[in-house]
Amino acid sequence: MDSLFTAVSAMSVTGLVVLDPAHWTTFGQVVILLLIQIGGTGVMTLATLLGLVTMRRLGLRARVTAGKEIHAELGDAGAVVRGIVVTSLLIELVVAAILFTAFALRDGLPVLPAAGSAVFHAVSAFNNAGFSPHSDSLIRYADDPLVALTLAAAVVAGGLGFPVIAELLRRRHGPRHWTLTTKLVLTGTPILLLAGLVTTLLTEHSNPGTLGPMDWPQKVLNALLHSVFSRTAGFNSVDVGAMREETWLSTVILMLIGGGPAGTAGGLKITTVLILVLTIRSELRGDSHVIAFGKRLPQGVNRQVVTVVGLMSIMLLGATAALMALEDHPLDRVLFEVASAISTTGLSTGITPQLSDASCLILALLMFVGRVGPISLGTALALRPRPLLYEPPKERPLIG
Repeated sequence: MDSLFTAVSAMSVTGLVVLDPAHWTTFGQVVILLLIQIGGTGVMTLATLLGLVTMRRLGLRARVTAGKEIHAELGDAGAVVRGIVVTSLLIELVVAAILFTAFALRDGLPVLPAAGSAVFHAVSAFNNAGFSPHSDSLIRYADDPLVALTLAAAVVAGGLGFPVIAELLRRRHGPRHWTLTTKLVLTGTPILLLAGLVTTLLTEHSNPGTLGPMDWPQKVLNALLHSVFSRTAGFNSVDVGAMREETWLSTVILMLIGGGPAGTAGGLKITTVLILVLTIRSELRGDSHVIAFGKRLPQGVNRQVVTVVGLMSIMLLGATAALMALEDHPLDRVLFEVASAISTTGLSTGITPQLSDASCLILALLMFVGRVGPISLGTALALRPRPLLYEPPKERPLIG
């Protein structure tokens, strides 16, 4: 059961663990690292290729537009895969080089342990996995800006998604020519990071178990790290179990939102949540269409967003109820673990190693579904339009 749970957690790039990382041998840690790499890069590839499959079911004009969104020519699947793999490996290599410099040249670690730790952390960070070979995750680096901010940058880069990264690398296109996906992701990401930073500072600055003993520069650094890592990365530089309940609630919200589409982050995705917010705004204003950055969204997109959010909410509440029935833990901690699993984040209040086998199986299923579910569901909804052969009579029920 421990091996199964760890394998699912690594492949789904979640980071929840039931055993201390020191439990695993070097071979075991290599297996975990390979599973993280396959799970992160593989899902980025899967999501982008499913976008290509969706393009083939669209009209020519829609196919060209969709191709611009994922930066692929029609049918050019091989180039997409090569681009994702090369981009991922290059970012991981740069991050690992910076970390190796810090571990070996600055801290004086032997070459092989420094290289192993650098590669492991780089792969885990870019793939938003949150696995660390250290029992305390990143707490030992809470006052080390070089290591902490390098890992945070890798987490953000992986969470942007391949379509956004590809567009940013194409320097000939300025912000005016960005696709709607890129605009939504690059707008939502700093807003969420700032919101997480401010919320964590407000709730934890005086908490003696977390930010309380730190000076203000270190408080700001670790509040920023918690905001970044809550976006489905799973690392922690402070003790999550010692945080206040209101911080847990804000963290759950960040975990469920997640990162950008076709990236290594999990959650509902920034685009999904922003489109939901824009839909609510348009409905309150009485607009006939949902407008985002001057573009009118197809009506079917709104229904897809509601479906994805609704099903995620049902699974979240159902799994929370099941674990409450199986375990003797308070609601706030159980909800946190379930949200962490379904959003493939990996943060924990400390109760996961204490759960029964039945509860671990539920969390493992949530990690798997949370990793591939939103991608598969979104593609299925796009590929299965059901045109009506007739139009039924209309009737408006009372709402509210």
